[in-house]
Amino acid sequence: MAPSISSPIPGMPDGKPAGVPCIQLDNEGRCRIFGKPERPAVCSSLQPSTEMCGTGKAEALLYLSQLDRLTTP
Repeated sequence: MAPSISSPIPGMPDGKPAGVPCIQLDNEGRCRIFGKPERPAVCSSLQPSTEMCGTGKAEALLYLSQLDRLTTP
């Protein structure tokens, strides 16, 4: 939810703005297109780390939000 995605996603042809849930997330927050070819490369290339995930969802969202701000052109 936190980062923006500039490439098209099925159901979101213009990508996804930061802070907006991806249309491909299910009710538990899991990606419906995980492992499928239509999944954006940016999602597939994102490698979780202890630093990124923190101790829970709140810390992970904060980290990803900061990363998104730092990498926005």
